[in-house]
Amino acid sequence: MLTDQSRIRNFCIIAHIDHGKSTLADRLLELTGTLSKRELQEQVLDSMDLERERGITIKSHAIRMNYTASDGLNYVLNLIDTPGHVDFSYEVSRALEACEGAILVVDAAQGIEAQTISNLLMAMELDLEIIPVLNKVDLPGANPDEVAATIENLIGDSADSIGRISAKTGEGVKDLLETIIERIPAPSGDVNAPLKALIFDSVFNTYRGSIVYTRVFEGKLSTREGIRFIATGKECEAEEIGVLRLKMEPVDTLSAGEVGYVIGSIKDVKDTQVGDTITTRINGATEAISGFREVKPMVFSGVYPAVSDEFEELRSSLDKLQLNDAALTFEPETSLALGFGFRVGFLGLLHMEIVQERLDREFGLDIITTVPNVHYKVHQTDDTWIGVENPSKMPSVGDISSIHEPFVKAEIITPSDYIGGMMQLCQERRGLYINTQYLDSKRVSLEYHLPLAEIVFDFYDKLKSISRGYASLDYDYLDYRAGHLVKLDVMINGEPVDALSTIVHRDKAYEMGRKLVKKLRQLIPRQMFDVAIQAAIGSRVISRETVKALRKDVTAKCYGGDISRKRKLLEKQKKGKKRMKQVGSVEVPQEAFLAVLSLED
Repeated sequence: MLTDQSRIRNFCIIAHIDHGKSTLADRLLELTGTLSKRELQEQVLDSMDLERERGITIKSHAIRMNYTASDGLNYVLNLIDTPGHVDFSYEVSRALEACEGAILVVDAAQGIEAQTISNLLMAMELDLEIIPVLNKVDLPGANPDEVAATIENLIGDSADSIGRISAKTGEGVKDLLETIIERIPAPSGDVNAPLKALIFDSVFNTYRGSIVYTRVFEGKLSTREGIRFIATGKECEAEEIGVLRLKMEPVDTLSAGEVGYVIGSIKDVKDTQVGDTITTRINGATEAISGFREVKPMVFSGVYPAVSDEFEELRSSLDKLQLNDAALTFEPETSLALGFGFRVGFLGLLHMEIVQERLDREFGLDIITTVPNVHYKVHQTDDTWIGVENPSKMPSVGDISSIHEPFVKAEIITPSDYIGGMMQLCQERRGLYINTQYLDSKRVSLEYHLPLAEIVFDFYDKLKSISRGYASLDYDYLDYRAGHLVKLDVMINGEPVDALSTIVHRDKAYEMGRKLVKKLRQLIPRQMFDVAIQAAIGSRVISRETVKALRKDVTAKCYGGDISRKRKLLEKQKKGKKRMKQVGSVEVPQEAFLAVLSLED
């Protein structure tokens, strides 16, 4: 194995969704000869169909490339790909930690976005060497000079020195490779020190267990050596170690500065958490690499099988998904309306969408999902605290002293023409204004503190529609703050439907209750009897709508004659409807459970 650290370059690519990160990775693989023309396909590092279709990176990947530079020397380049979405920001921070440099890719037509700035600041905090490049310079709508000036204001590199490339055609990518070797520092680390290796990703293999992707900072790791994971305390033997090309290549040793994989007899991906530190069992390091934290879900939703017989199938499907996604949490729950299902925790809305899509595609399951909500902390009158992830578990009003909800620090980057609309949207969503910063003459960055519950519904869609698609959003978790919150119940024919319960701010409860029952009236099919739909806070009904009964014309066969004959038939029908209402049940369609998400439609 290569042990000369001066010839290793570890780097990642920072970019917003659809700015050309995966395409640039493809060109780098092609130019370094890592892939043959036959193996080459678009977005080669995006292994999931979902990633290809949506043009996003969901799981981070790593690949090793060999390159002969213009100085005639051979270099090893380790590209650690990172997810681009806000839901996966912790994974991005660990991938950045594993690198010495980062290529900042900005679309020359769209300009810099909020998520790019967030990841850029993260990279600058970790003291990475930043190489800014403008991508898609061949597009007719590209405005490279203006975008370069914005980058200059952000990071200080002169606009003239910023690289200009087209990842699609390959223009300028060869020069970028030379710049990587010239500007990104080689890794430093004592090969003879105790082993310290950072886990930046892990995947599950049915036959081999958990496979850990790691960057060695100090010391060296050999095959069959006993290893220990510092944060989880798990111990095992390194059965196989190797480097990551398109396929895994086993090697005997990984030493300081190198990136590779480790396979031990680890049966659970939870034992190999992203950000944990690997050391040797004997004479290992005592201190972990800083920055590790357990990933906690931020958004919760009930997931139920459409057919109740598929409950066990849903459980095994979630188990399989969790093997490759340690951030996914779930526990069984029951609903009077939907039967047996699970309360599932997600990192954010995109994560939730992806899991639902995978349950449908990979396991063929037809599922019903309830309205997503966040985790609340409830301070009770007996001075105890409880966590509430499901509105139906909220204590009764008399037992609640205060309800605390999570807040996030949101950064919105928008063209200055739409600043008024953005501020109005944030005010409507109970936002607390913090700061405005002009990035250039046309783009502005707004900072707000917002309740997470106000973001998880349709905030992103509204943001895009107000700005005609030009604004971008990034957010970071802040803290929990007390709020004037209430539980809004929905009752159908006097029976509460727990799956439709939601927690809202008191000031918005009446309006939301009115809109919700109105929407449900359109979605719930008519029965042979009147169906009352009510929204209530505690025991007080705040809004009501009625789905009128289907009425059979029982007097149709009466041609003239005495009116008492018609009355008799109508009275008989009335009694039948009353009896039917007592024993009849209302089937609530799937669309009704997502009604809260489309109240504005």
